Amino acid sequence: MLHFSEAEFARRRAALDAERRARGLDALLIFAQESMYWLTGYDTFGFCFFQCLIITEADSVLLTRSADLRQAQLTSNIADIRIWPDGADANPAEDLVRLLSELGLHGKRLGVEFDTHGLTAHNYRRLTAAIDRKSELIDASDLVSTLRLVKSEEEIACVRKAAELADTALDVAVATIRPGISEAEVLAAMQAAVLRGGGDYPGNPFIIGSGDHALLCRYSSGRQAIRTQDQVTLEWAGVWRQYHAAMMATPIVGEPTDRQKLLHAAAEEALLACEDTLHPGATMGDVFSAHARTLDAHGLAAHRLKACGYALGTRYAPSWMEHQMFYEDAPTVIRPGMVFFLHMILMDSESGNAMTLGRTSLVGEVGSQPLSGHDTALIVI
Repeated sequence: MLHFSEAEFARRRAALDAERRARGLDALLIFAQESMYWLTGYDTFGFCFFQCLIITEADSVLLTRSADLRQAQLTSNIADIRIWPDGADANPAEDLVRLLSELGLHGKRLGVEFDTHGLTAHNYRRLTAAIDRKSELIDASDLVSTLRLVKSEEEIACVRKAAELADTALDVAVATIRPGISEAEVLAAMQAAVLRGGGDYPGNPFIIGSGDHALLCRYSSGRQAIRTQDQVTLEWAGVWRQYHAAMMATPIVGEPTDRQKLLHAAAEEALLACEDTLHPGATMGDVFSAHARTLDAHGLAAHRLKACGYALGTRYAPSWMEHQMFYEDAPTVIRPGMVFFLHMILMDSESGNAMTLGRTSLVGEVGSQPLSGHDTALIVI
């Protein structure tokens, strides 16, 4: 069940080891599920419990629960899998410290992924109490996530397939949306399109909102029927082998208002300006400036967000977003092989109008390429 070649995993491990040595770290304690997947193929949602992948110069040792033993055996290249026992008094952090001692890592410099949903505050406190100065813990949260930014050819193939699934999901959404139909039918059709295409569940739920709910850019519970004259904000992603390609749009049901046409024209201009700025050597802050400058020139400063997208790759719940975002003065330098989702989100609460437009792009040697086959025209149903 490994989705990448041995050479690809060897390349990733070599890059990891080189960076670890450069930082003077004797080992890494990996808690982010996407890091484990990227390094070994290990694929699970068991990170909601305590688990840790220990990476040393010579070893890769996974500490997890019994429920994930066969998951690790079947989906990863990890040979050494240890189990911490469930129980009322279980403290897997103490099991981890005993394992570190066995591996000769007491008194060593250990890089730790702190900035991840795979290490809760509760487990962090148990970890530091169990370590109790036996080893030095160094924040290495950015180590693997930074290495994952530039995609290999095998990864880019996954992103392209994810983008195809995202396009298919939009096609079925447009075919499904009509007055009187429930938002639930649209969501069901979009998610089914990705799954039928061989894709995966996304790192966070698809978003749909009609009427005044179109001004929301987060998923919320509850469904309503689409009206004869309506606006429907959608945000979704195609997902292939856990790699995401996200899109965003606000189809209009009925005749678009002049305000909706203006908002779309501004969003389209801003998206194209951002994509034109998305090239090697620019920073993510440069791209955000193109977003802000364009929308502010249209008098929409009060209706835009303070960020306009983020890096994409392989991610797990609760979010498909990578850490690197487009915001004012964002320092990340754009390089060939990086993948980004740019979203233009305009929420005009004064008039009650919403307009969004977003798609995923791959950075090449001189510029970037939108991965969707759809154009940026306003969708009218």
